[in-house]
Amino acid sequence: MLYNELGKSGLKVSRLGFGTMRLPTFNSNADINETEASKMLEYGIENGINLIDTAYPYHSKELDGDGNSERFVGNFLKENSYRDEIILSTKSPSWLMEKKSDFDYYLDIQLDKLQTDYIDIYLLHSLTVPDWNKVRELDVLDFLDDCLASGKVKHVGFSSHIEVDYLIEILDEYPKWEVALTQMNYLDEYYQSGVMGLDYLKQVNVGSMIMEPLRGGRLVQNIPEEVQKIWNMAEVKRTPVEWALQYLWNRDDVDCVLSGMTSLEQVKENIKIASTEDIISEYDQELIREVARTYRTFLGNRCTRCGYCMPCPHGVDIINCLNEYNIAHMMNDPKASAMQYFSLIDDDSRADSCVECMECLPFCTQMLNIPEELQKVYEYFGSEFDHF
Repeated sequence: MLYNELGKSGLKVSRLGFGTMRLPTFNSNADINETEASKMLEYGIENGINLIDTAYPYHSKELDGDGNSERFVGNFLKENSYRDEIILSTKSPSWLMEKKSDFDYYLDIQLDKLQTDYIDIYLLHSLTVPDWNKVRELDVLDFLDDCLASGKVKHVGFSSHIEVDYLIEILDEYPKWEVALTQMNYLDEYYQSGVMGLDYLKQVNVGSMIMEPLRGGRLVQNIPEEVQKIWNMAEVKRTPVEWALQYLWNRDDVDCVLSGMTSLEQVKENIKIASTEDIISEYDQELIREVARTYRTFLGNRCTRCGYCMPCPHGVDIINCLNEYNIAHMMNDPKASAMQYFSLIDDDSRADSCVECMECLPFCTQMLNIPEELQKVYEYFGSEFDHF
């Protein structure tokens, strides 16, 4: 296993982290197959993975409910005496905070679930702009100060699915941030905070952790024929998993890549890749860019995210509704995009809030019939998350 310094935190982390959002299950997302999941974690730790990442809602019955991932991880670490050998990362459910005391309330619940008296890395989970504004008004930075002073938390940070301007705004507001978890893969260089966000994290020496390196598995499953033809032209032949992971590890602004693995075979494969230094040539880097361009030809519509249709007078988040719909079509994966659609876009801002006032039509540079496109989004995702 190869290791990196996690920004200014001083932590030396395996460049492959174990994400526990997609553990093997039985009949429901909340019903973890603990026997198989334990084999996976044990193999990972024994073969060099030293960072385990979880969160309050992982493996819950609902999208943002009280999940069983933390409980499983806590039991596993205690029963196998691994706690002192790993860096434990979990996340505060920012969207649930309604009063100042809620921060401590949920932290204590998580410490109990994890059966530990401290958390190595505590992240504010999936910050959106409204959630950040809300928790800031609830004095979240004072709470983080207290966490660090008490020793309940060793290092603080946040995860986010926001644009780079907002990422920078949050980073600049608190000098004690040491870690940020953002989405990145070779398709997402200019999605959310993307490469510009990673560049800024490196500038301010905040450790970078990466989620969705395989785009929910879609970069390695059912590879389109058009994409496979490009991979076949490579100077070095790699598997789709190798392309996706080594693309990230070839960057000097990526410290740790979290992979949500669902089988022991995936753990073994990813560890083997993470233990190999693989320098991608400029020719093969261009092939990666060509693969990304090819995937984008599968988009559902021609929206370019120019923003001229915004703001909608009825509050519809037109850009992000169309964007998640496009990504779902591009990757042929409604489940992964549905999670983004329902968790990142407010109830009143989704496609079904369109009243077909038509005020957006004159502003679309691509001459889209936006209300018709929003109806397609609604028909595609539905009105509630039921994609587990």
